[in-house]
Amino acid sequence: MTNVRSNWGPTLAPLMVVAGLVVLVVSAARSSSIPARPTMPAAVTSDISSIVAQVDQLFADQWREAKIEPALPADELALFRRLSLVLHGTAPSLEEIRRFETDYGSDRIARWTAEMLADRRFANYFTRRFSRFLVGAEEGQVLVFRRDRFWAWMSDQLHANRPYDEIVRAMISERGLWTDKPEVNFVAAVVNEGVVDHNKLAGRTARAFLGQRIDCAECHNHPFANWKQSQFEGLAACYGELNISPVGVEDNQVDKTVAPYRLQDRVTLNDRDVVPAVPYHEEWMPSEGTTRARLAAWVTHPANRRFDRAIVNRVWGLMFGKPWIQPVDDLPDPGDEHPVPTDLLDVLGADFRVHGCDLKRLITVIAASRPFRLSSQHPSFETGENVELIEHVWGAFPISRLRPEQVIGAMLQASSIKTLDHNSHWTMRAIRFFKELDFVKEYGDLGDEELTERAGTIPQALLRMNSEFAAEWSKSTIFSAAGRIAGMAPNDESCLDNCFLICLTRHPTAEERATLIPQLEGTKGDDRAYVVEDLFWTLFNSPEFCWGH
Repeated sequence: MTNVRSNWGPTLAPLMVVAGLVVLVVSAARSSSIPARPTMPAAVTSDISSIVAQVDQLFADQWREAKIEPALPADELALFRRLSLVLHGTAPSLEEIRRFETDYGSDRIARWTAEMLADRRFANYFTRRFSRFLVGAEEGQVLVFRRDRFWAWMSDQLHANRPYDEIVRAMISERGLWTDKPEVNFVAAVVNEGVVDHNKLAGRTARAFLGQRIDCAECHNHPFANWKQSQFEGLAACYGELNISPVGVEDNQVDKTVAPYRLQDRVTLNDRDVVPAVPYHEEWMPSEGTTRARLAAWVTHPANRRFDRAIVNRVWGLMFGKPWIQPVDDLPDPGDEHPVPTDLLDVLGADFRVHGCDLKRLITVIAASRPFRLSSQHPSFETGENVELIEHVWGAFPISRLRPEQVIGAMLQASSIKTLDHNSHWTMRAIRFFKELDFVKEYGDLGDEELTERAGTIPQALLRMNSEFAAEWSKSTIFSAAGRIAGMAPNDESCLDNCFLICLTRHPTAEERATLIPQLEGTKGDDRAYVVEDLFWTLFNSPEFCWGH
């Protein structure tokens, strides 16, 4: 690939590296020609102050015991970018930033969290994140699996804020055609050549909904945990009546009589029947209904703490870039006792259950908690002291690499002054869709294990720097953000401010101003456009752009 930038872009790059992940915001009010919307949604649907205080106290106790001071609160513009990346998969637009800066109401972060959750972009983006652990990243058998229909269905459920336990029960137990009943794609995703992989389905059910790797007992008793091979076989047998036919997903059950689930014994090589069973608390499993419906009721049973803990840990991971407990699908056994919850997953899980398995409430609570609102910078990071301890006790917001779709989503949004959402022209939405697919394909997908720690690669950095993506979306035209900023900014200061806001959601530091304003001084027309293009390209390739912080 050939570097298409001009000769001063690389000179600025070291300055951006020095700037790194420092996110400082000039607090002076900025004028804007974009009018603020007249109304904002209520911050939350019900009071969350009690549960937020409980969560904050858990961390306050943890920090005190570790004898560390947490980082200072993050600047609100940094929080705004953080929320946009987490909930919408992209940086905020300049249009949104200007509205945010002119919102002087109390606790605007809470109100903007509510607006972001109500925006269709939240449902669409979280659907993509959820789909990875629900139906995997594989293509599947196209004749019996429709990922696009599953995405559309899941997005509708999240947008309507349907209770999560209802969503899960539908996925496990529903019958019908994968196009008419998109929820059945959860089970259709494991069909290969017309054969249902019951073992894979049982393993995915335990990992996705219970946060535990029972599939390690598929061939033998688990060497470290308490899972037995017989327990895994019983769980797989719960899907034994599942059948794929021309009319869709069915259950082979006639007059409540189910054909036995039969498998080959690995030792004797003889066939043997396995009775459908659950690995613990059989009393939670109803006696009526299809086996899949009974399994769905057991998985989502109000007393099944594993269900609540699993989704809390996963949503925490999506919000922070890393789960509370890693690996996200291998949580420790919570035990059968029911003490007053003191563990974070139990505290948030109990609130999640009491409030009807409300995903948006769970996200709102986490976004309002003190750990989520901390800066990613800590004084100890400069000296290298206690870094591991601070990270261990969540004394600063964790820094994590953006996902491929977040990187290209932020680039595409930075190419436009106005917000790119479902109200945008269909041509722009189509361009964004296909550009994201192309970029993710070249950048490298993360597969199912998206919450594992992964380092960036040199090819990924080169793709951002030298590919057509960075060049195309930083190009100055009459329609692009770079072109409009270059041609319409009233002065050099405003031009520089707008470039930083649209790319990094912050104002430039004094050092950055001193370096960059001379580059803009006295430029007009094409010369000014080239400077702005190079500035966009440099900001796209700064460490700050491609990391969540």
